Amino acid sequence: MLFENLYQELVRGLEIIPLLVADMTPAEAQVRPAPESWSALEVICHLYDEEREDFRQRLDIMLHRPHEPLPDIDPQGWVTSRQYNERNLAEMVQKFTAERAQSLAWLKGLAAPNWESVYSNEYGSMKAGEMFAAWVAHDNLHTRQLVELRRSRLLNLTAPYDVGYAGDW
Repeated sequence: MLFENLYQELVRGLEIIPLLVADMTPAEAQVRPAPESWSALEVICHLYDEEREDFRQRLDIMLHRPHEPLPDIDPQGWVTSRQYNERNLAEMVQKFTAERAQSLAWLKGLAAPNWESVYSNEYGSMKAGEMFAAWVAHDNLHTRQLVELRRSRLLNLTAPYDVGYAGDW
């Protein structure tokens, strides 16, 4: 695993993710393209909660306290129980970027992490390196989701004009 490359991917997420929602109005940020999909605001809230309650926290346990249980999380349930779509987009972007900055500082401060260390519980086993890789992949997944939400917004902004000339989506 190339730690520095993956680390830089998380740095890029800190740059890219806020830009993908920067010009959205509060109403645009709350739009769900389909009832079962998430709005841009919900994605940002999810990323914030995952940053502080999932990846960094769990990776720390896997690397430094492998006999401790992992904290319970409910990413899908939090969308409604924490009322993500009723929050303020600018505030949530700021909270996400602050948490990501803490994560990046924490990652840089790791002294010779053992990425091969295995964490096991009743659900199975996972290497610390797999958790770190999943963190980066998670960023990419939601970056793609935000790009798709921007595309949907763009189609609303350009209506009634067809954008087909741009190429297949």
